[in-house]
Order: sequence, then C-alpha cells, then structure tokens
Amino acid sequence: MMNSAEFANIAKAENAFWWYRGMRQIMFGLLDPTARKRKFHRVAEIGAGTGHFALALQERYNWPMYPLDLGWEGLEFGKTLGVQRMVQADMCQLPYQNQAFDAVVSMDVVVHLPRGKEDEPMAEFARVLEPGGLLALRVSALDILRSQHSEFAHERQRFTKSRLLALAERHGFRTLRCTYANSLLLPVALFKFRVVEPLLGGQASSGVEPVAPWLDSLLYAPLAAEAALLAGGVNLPLGQSLILLAEKS
Repeated sequence: MMNSAEFANIAKAENAFWWYRGMRQIMFGLLDPTARKRKFHRVAEIGAGTGHFALALQERYNWPMYPLDLGWEGLEFGKTLGVQRMVQADMCQLPYQNQAFDAVVSMDVVVHLPRGKEDEPMAEFARVLEPGGLLALRVSALDILRSQHSEFAHERQRFTKSRLLALAERHGFRTLRCTYANSLLLPVALFKFRVVEPLLGGQASSGVEPVAPWLDSLLYAPLAAEAALLAGGVNLPLGQSLILLAEKS
C-alpha cells in the first residue's frame, strides 16, 4: 500500500504540478483513439487515490467512473472533490461481479505490491472485465530509477517492458499498445537518483513538491512533447514509466 502521508502531497499537487499535468496529457493521447471508436458504460479506476484522475476521465470522455482505493485518506480527499461512487477495497480482492466493467484503468498502483504479487491484481482486472474490455495500466519502469521518492511512497517494484507484456499475456490480455513514457527526462532522473541522492544522502522523501513556475514549465515541456509523439503512434524505447493498453481476450 502507498504511504498514507503521500495522499496529502498528491491532493495539493495533482491539479497543477508539472508531472501530473504531463502524464495526464500522455494518457489522453494514448486513450483518445479508443475513446473515439468505442463507448464505455462502466469504467473502474483501481487505485484511484483522491479520484482526481477519475474526474478527468469522466470530464474528457463522459465515462461513468467507479473509483476504488485501499487508502481511506485518498477517499476522504475524493469526497471534497465531489467524486462519486468511491469504494474502499483491496485491488487483490475486488468487490465487483465477474465481467462488471467494459474498461479498467490503473495508474501506478501495482508497483506497491512486492515483486511476485502482481499476478493477484492482474487476475482480478481480468475477472471484472467483460470479453473485449479495455485495460489501461501504468507502472513505474526500470529498477535503476528507484529513488528516495520511491522509498517514501512505498514503491516495491518496477517493471521492464518484457515483464509487463508477459504479465498481461499470462492473464489473457491481448496487447494493443505498450510503450515507455517520461523518456526525455530520463538522463536528468538518472543523474539525480544515481549521483545526487547517494552523494547527499538524506532520508526518503516525497518528490511531489511545488517548484518555481519557470521550472515547472520547463519540466512540463518534455512531457507535452512526448504526449504529441505518443498520440501520433510513436512508441518510446525507454522511460521512467511504462503504459500498457490491452484487451481482454
């Protein structure tokens, strides 16, 4: 489970912070083509946190959202945002009937389980999806990018593309798209996580902290550029995140 202390940081940052703005644009760029072709009637967001992204999906696509999270702290923030149908439950034991949804979205949640446990939520995602249902899954990528923020947030594992694809295949998903993201800032991240943080030491801490407006704009620009590339069909070969779009067979 994610560190409960991080929910307050997320709630303050996810509307305007460069990373959240950029990753939303990236996800929209990947989801837009499918959303234009298909109408979704019941969409679950598993590990919804404060429900902010569920609201964004509902507003952009008019999807009826069913957000779920294990942490009551996130749900409390969701209430203040007016998020509807929020449920507190474990993603490894979803409180939904078989084939209850035609889409499941899960952003950066499976990584909070110890390595080897990722099959449990994936089996549940497959169970609650109807045949042909869409899975949109984002996870942290590459062990070398583990950071003080990873430790603070209780991130327990990171993925490679091959391991994520194998996980999807094991549970009967047909991959539509799998790409790395947050790629252009990879050299900066490597320098910070493998050189600066070890050199300075210090304790695990949140990386979701406001920065000067000029720096926020500077960091957002590469993500916006990636969003355009990904929307145009380009897959990125390395990055700090991995995104899978797949269909239940």
